[in-house]
Amino acid sequence: MSDVAPEAIGAVSFAPMGEADLEWVAAQDRLLYPFPWSAMNFSDSMSAGYGCWMMFDGAEPVGYAVLMMVIDEAHILNISVVSARQGQGFGRRLLDHLGGVARQAGARQLFLEVRPSNAPALALYARAGFETIGRRKGYYPAADGREDALVMRGRL
Repeated sequence: MSDVAPEAIGAVSFAPMGEADLEWVAAQDRLLYPFPWSAMNFSDSMSAGYGCWMMFDGAEPVGYAVLMMVIDEAHILNISVVSARQGQGFGRRLLDHLGGVARQAGARQLFLEVRPSNAPALALYARAGFETIGRRKGYYPAADGREDALVMRGRL
């Protein structure tokens, strides 16, 4: 994965997610997903020691993510960009940041699950060099029952 410099992005920065961010993050997740994480899910991730990150464009929060490290592997549990800022390169910047954090922690591979119906995310991950390595049947809740997850891997 490499850095990208889209025109729409200004001074992007990253900071660890804190307790004060939880309500905003949970509110964004509710706007973005039909089956969102709760503030408690994010809080539990922080308590478990997962890498929970906020992304800012200047002072404006524009994204967040949760990264779990397991020995020499990293797993993206949540990666999200606010809807008004999607399609402007922020997802790639956040993905690149997580890759850098994972590499620094000794990971050689980065894994994630994604809904097959999430075409924008699939395109982002493909452009970043991720490959589909499996499928988890009925992994996600869906309006009409369950939806599979594609398991993807990116090499660091």
